[in-house]
Amino acid sequence: MQKCISINYDEITDFNLLSQVDKNLINKAISASKLAYAPYSEFNVGAALILENNKIIIGNNQENSSFPCGVCAERVALFSARSIYPELLIKKIAITAVPKNFKLHNPVGPCGLCRQVLMEYEKKQQSDIEILFFDTKKIIKIAKAKDLLPFFFAEDKLKRIN
Repeated sequence: MQKCISINYDEITDFNLLSQVDKNLINKAISASKLAYAPYSEFNVGAALILENNKIIIGNNQENSSFPCGVCAERVALFSARSIYPELLIKKIAITAVPKNFKLHNPVGPCGLCRQVLMEYEKKQQSDIEILFFDTKKIIKIAKAKDLLPFFFAEDKLKRIN
């Protein structure tokens, strides 16, 4: 039996239509991307998230010559937020990529690892995390992390053998 999964999202090309909060997050993500440590890929990524107390936490990708040691911008921001404010809800996150050696044709969404972390934090806090990923021409706005990873892995999907 074949089934279909679809997601709803907004595609925005007029940045003036955004709320002030969204504009601020986007500007913070752009600033964060400029601080990324990406000497190997030259692919700077910035993220900015906002908590329920309106505190903004930024992150950027951090590479290492031992490639598995690097961390994505989204996870830097998420882990920082959880470390500093473990009880506060994450309301939304904005993500941008600024490559130095090639041109993007569309906004870049979170990688699979970041999607899993976003989804798990969303599940843990029992509240949606809105995601905006954008470039200079367009913003993709998704209402909740689960929409990016419909077949997510979660411990409660497992049954322990006793």
